[in-house]
Amino acid sequence: MLRDIHGGNIYGRNIILDFSANINPLGMPENVKKAVVDAVSGIERYPDPYCLGLIRKLSVHEKINEENIVCGNGADDLIYRIAHALRPKTAIIMKPTFSEYAKALHEVGCDVTEYAPENIIDGLSDCVDVLVLCNPNNPTGQLIDDILLKNICEKCKENKTILLCDECFTDLCKNGNKHSAKQYMNDNTIILKAFTKTYAMPGLRLGYALLGSTEVAEKIRNSGQYWSVSTVAQAAGIAALDECEYVECALDIISAERKYLSEELGKCGFEVYPSDANFILFRCGIQLDELLLGEGILIRNCADYNGLGNGFFRVAVRLHAENEALIDAVRKVTKWRKT
Repeated sequence: MLRDIHGGNIYGRNIILDFSANINPLGMPENVKKAVVDAVSGIERYPDPYCLGLIRKLSVHEKINEENIVCGNGADDLIYRIAHALRPKTAIIMKPTFSEYAKALHEVGCDVTEYAPENIIDGLSDCVDVLVLCNPNNPTGQLIDDILLKNICEKCKENKTILLCDECFTDLCKNGNKHSAKQYMNDNTIILKAFTKTYAMPGLRLGYALLGSTEVAEKIRNSGQYWSVSTVAQAAGIAALDECEYVECALDIISAERKYLSEELGKCGFEVYPSDANFILFRCGIQLDELLLGEGILIRNCADYNGLGNGFFRVAVRLHAENEALIDAVRKVTKWRKT
């Protein structure tokens, strides 16, 4: 069978529950949906190419100057724009991690070396142009140790290495802001964030980068397409930034349901890895994704992640009834029961 290299591909299949895409289990907030509908009246005009209204609100939300923010057509768009704007010769990325970092870097002829998070400091030198981190990491869901993150940030500053830290899942971690590279921000820091996960709006494509350097921000802003963010996406982003209670509610649900899912998957005999995020990595000895497709459930096969291989799977943390349905389906297809 064809194997997806990313989650969320429900098309052409009879999917009832999608556990492959790690988005907020509460779904898009109603006020954001209303903003999307209201914005449709403006689609006969070109969108604001500079996202002025959105960036103004992001500046207050993130407590960073407007000129240090760049918006894009999802975080993925910004990964490629950063690679093309900076054109690094050498880079280090974590492993296992999101595949688009290496793909974007290879596209500009960059030599990429992969390290486990705890060994990254050993590979850093003044010959490394870019270091890419994912915090919490995808697919492990684990936050980088705070002391290690601080040391990495300081080492990158010392070596003039650009640190690209993908924090698209940080807002869905309890006290995620306390684990952000933003607290160690300097001219060499780029933090990548997205509305996709936090506000459950992947179909709208909206991400942004926070940069320590206005000069680097300008390079990235001038890279890629001119109208990179649609009118509808900008309106959704502006509305989403008011949804503080919604995010807090989601954090409580994710924390409780992650514990439930981890325990139940463990009872099924799987090796479950600890997670700080809204998804869980586990290992089992069967082709579980194919078996669950027969039940209309999509999970993420992680065989394509460098450093993992066959038998590793990732599931999103969803609402309790959905999580129960997943566990029931797992028991059914594996013939295992709770002990």
